[in-house]
Amino acid sequence: MPIYMDRHELTGTSAADVAEAHLKDLAIQDQYGVKFLTYWFDQHRGTAFCLVDAPDMETAQCVHRDAHGFVATEIVEVSLSAVEAFLGRIHDPETGIAALGKTPIAEAGHRAILFTDIVGSTEMTARLGDRMAAEMIRAHDAIVRRCLGQCDGREIKHTGDGIMATFAETASAVDCAITIQREFERHNAGNPEQIHIRIGLDCGEPVEDSNDLFGSTVQLAARLCAVSPKDQILVSENVFREYGSAPIFGNATRQQLKGFANPVLAFQCDWTATAG
Repeated sequence: MPIYMDRHELTGTSAADVAEAHLKDLAIQDQYGVKFLTYWFDQHRGTAFCLVDAPDMETAQCVHRDAHGFVATEIVEVSLSAVEAFLGRIHDPETGIAALGKTPIAEAGHRAILFTDIVGSTEMTARLGDRMAAEMIRAHDAIVRRCLGQCDGREIKHTGDGIMATFAETASAVDCAITIQREFERHNAGNPEQIHIRIGLDCGEPVEDSNDLFGSTVQLAARLCAVSPKDQILVSENVFREYGSAPIFGNATRQQLKGFANPVLAFQCDWTATAG
């Protein structure tokens, strides 16, 4: 059966209320031939997301309607591999509601997306040759993956000359981007063949615009990375607000990005001004 993720607007609802609603879904799901796999709830934003194995969207909605009345405002088909990559799990945690029957799952679906990109990778390959260029990419990968491990980031995929990663906390994503640039600065200081990268960041919810899982968030992070200057970090207005409008963000510009109808406000992160 297809796998769906739905989005609920539940402003004013507590984590305990959502946990109880999830239990009610589980209690009657067999009557409809569906299986509710897990959920995420963000009390601050008043949004919940359910992951369900169902024959169709309407059947999944029927369970919600009959179990507790909290019907979804949006629902999209997703792949389990994408959900696990972005959100880190596809089942209730063993220490959570499935095991104890009463403990709310206090994990939000909101994620930050980070892209790195090696500047001038095509020219680098032409100048150094395939073997040496591959060594440079491996050095990039090692540095970025080490930083991801230090900052609770999860690699989603390798893009050929960069890495795409996700973070549960926006602050962690920004801190990781700063750490990555610092590490490349140290690497370049001790190596004749230098690696210069750019980074783009956005954050959002998994089902925000009836798009694919994190569709618009991924697209914006990738586009910001593509237009970021060498050795710099560009973040979206969402990241700027989430992080707390810190002094490290400046040089705000409106960027006309491919795939976006209107210019997008982007902020440059002055990572050199932070203590390292």
